[in-house]
Amino acid sequence: MPPLKQKRDLGWLLIVLAGLLPLVLGIIGTAIEAKNSVQHQQALAANTLLSQAEKMSDSAWNMITSLRQYHYQPCDKIEKQLQLAGTLNAYFRSIGTLRGDNVNCSSAYGNNPGTLQQMIRRAVPVTGKAWWSLSIAGTAGVPDRSAIVFVRQLPDGEGFWAIIDGQYLLDFMSAVGSSQGYQMRMQFSGGSVISLNHPDNRTSLFHPMTYHASSSRYPIDVTLVAPGSELGNAWQRVMFIFMPMAAIFSLLLMLLTANWLRRRISWRDEIRRAIQAKQFHMNYQPIYNSEKQCCVGVEALMRWRRPNGELVRPDMFINAAESEKMIIPLTHHVLHLIAEDVQQWAVEPGFHLAINVAAEHLQHPDFVKDVLTFARRIADKKLTITLELTEHSLIKDGPGVAAKLASLRERGIKVAIDDFGTGHCSLSYLQTFELDYLKIDRGFINAIEQLNGETPVLDAIIALSHKIQLQVLGEGVESALQYLYLRQHGVMFIQGFFYARPMDNDRLRNWLKIEGKTPLEGDAVD
Repeated sequence: MPPLKQKRDLGWLLIVLAGLLPLVLGIIGTAIEAKNSVQHQQALAANTLLSQAEKMSDSAWNMITSLRQYHYQPCDKIEKQLQLAGTLNAYFRSIGTLRGDNVNCSSAYGNNPGTLQQMIRRAVPVTGKAWWSLSIAGTAGVPDRSAIVFVRQLPDGEGFWAIIDGQYLLDFMSAVGSSQGYQMRMQFSGGSVISLNHPDNRTSLFHPMTYHASSSRYPIDVTLVAPGSELGNAWQRVMFIFMPMAAIFSLLLMLLTANWLRRRISWRDEIRRAIQAKQFHMNYQPIYNSEKQCCVGVEALMRWRRPNGELVRPDMFINAAESEKMIIPLTHHVLHLIAEDVQQWAVEPGFHLAINVAAEHLQHPDFVKDVLTFARRIADKKLTITLELTEHSLIKDGPGVAAKLASLRERGIKVAIDDFGTGHCSLSYLQTFELDYLKIDRGFINAIEQLNGETPVLDAIIALSHKIQLQVLGEGVESALQYLYLRQHGVMFIQGFFYARPMDNDRLRNWLKIEGKTPLEGDAVD
């Protein structure tokens, strides 16, 4: 498969994946939110059930407390009071007194209806507590309907009991959970299960969700089971709210990814096609020597003009070339274009030619060979080649870079630091690397006018350069005031619009014949 088609296929795959990402995350997120929503509803329902069960338990224990007034009284004297109390108070199936394990008196059956075990239809639990409650499947009088028995046993063998009808809890369960189709179970002290099952005939892809809760006041446990269809319904509700937003994010991310891929793929391909189509050309900005009062060199600047006449900004295509690993092929093309232009020049020996060096090229094993090959191509012009390096390009592999630069300087190549003072550890570079020129960044030059002539940083840079015997070039000089200030402080070389703008090769050759030997205004009379 051709490389370009492979890239396009990969690009489409990335766009599709970018579009799917918000949707997948949305599906996962809404599923989690739906689960949390169902759990929250279960927790509310469980707390409501526990609250009601606690309220009923409070009523039962209050009733038992009130029965203490009938302690040691015979059943025939208290039977009517028990019937009245059991009838007027909600929830109760029956209440009564105990003597040992025998039911001494019952509001429902009067005197001596049987034992406690017979009444609750199961063995009496051994709790070791004077107060206990237990959910039971039924009583002797109502065997098919669940209930909860509450017992208070006194040290003298006497006791009191109350039975709450489980139907009250079942009705409350139905009111709480019928709309969600919950299956609910409740137990008191691990006794019989009081349960309510709502039939759910709806098919669902989801498993039921179980929730457990316990009372902090009484030995009451509640279990709620939400059917899978409830989770499905909750998921649908959440998706209806959030998925449109996820779809919008999906479209935006696809557009952003497509735009990024278009720029990424097109930059690499465009640069390659532009090199082949000879869309790049060189501009040259003259450099002025205030002592010789003439142009003594130029800086080579690459320009890109598309077939439609559009100029691509240098910072854009250079940054793109660096990020797309095209800077070295682009540099090779620069050297080729310069070599072709130089053959047409009529300049004196020693004329300076400054070339910007990219950090990636400087680190490349063939860097020295590339520079020397270029130097041999233009050797007949006897130019002085100056490599302009940024501080950023010197950060990596300092010793290796220093060795390369030293090797080139032995062969007559000059080295300059460009935009000095704007990077990191600038002063350390002056000690680590063998240099010939230092180019002061235009930001310091602009300070000449902005600070009314007080430029301590600029003055320090110039003084330091002279101290270590470096030639200084001020770039970005745009006014006579800036030029005069630099000249008075011993800066011999200047470059900027005040002297000359960058120009193509044809204009440069004509300019050198006419303007290149003309002093700047004010220099000719010095």
